[in-house]
Amino acid sequence: MKLTTPRILLVALAAGTLGVVASLLVSGPGPLLRTEPGQRLAQQVLQTNAPPAPEGVEVAKRGDAVPEFPVTRLEGGEWSLPDDFSGRPLLVNIWASWCPPCIEEMPELDRFARAEGAEGVQVLGIALDDPQAVRDFLAQVPVQYPQGIDSPGNADAGVRLGNPRGVLPYSVLISAEGQVLKQRIGPFEHGEIDGWARQ
Repeated sequence: MKLTTPRILLVALAAGTLGVVASLLVSGPGPLLRTEPGQRLAQQVLQTNAPPAPEGVEVAKRGDAVPEFPVTRLEGGEWSLPDDFSGRPLLVNIWASWCPPCIEEMPELDRFARAEGAEGVQVLGIALDDPQAVRDFLAQVPVQYPQGIDSPGNADAGVRLGNPRGVLPYSVLISAEGQVLKQRIGPFEHGEIDGWARQ
């Protein structure tokens, strides 16, 4: 049987797809999600058939400016995102005190924030949770980076930052000028943020 170019491409595509499926079956989605192409694919899947944001709620997309919105500070008052954090890159981490992967990555986020100091990438946590539950949790597992609070829903901070399905943890890297550079679904492992925030 003679193989034509379209058939060769179809066979190669099928083999590649089977390789990805086999990898997921053997080692789970972790390795794929730790790559930039895997994250982009996951973002596309999340966006597919996602419920629309309420009228008037703008959703950030990679490469676009983050639409301005208020973030309530855990201890009162509010920030305006992204304006109140402009001038330096910002890593926003959406989490909840009841989310085990969120809790597991918090020491890594705290280590990264401390290493970056006053000149590097800023880190902001936004908990989609009950404020008292977050305060109680942070009393036991303190972190030095600032914390915001929001109510989960179809217009929460995660949705506004490109996560319409509410998957946690969810992180977004915003440029010093307020543009979405990267979005990440799932937790960071030890040492992983350093490279991710620089690529």
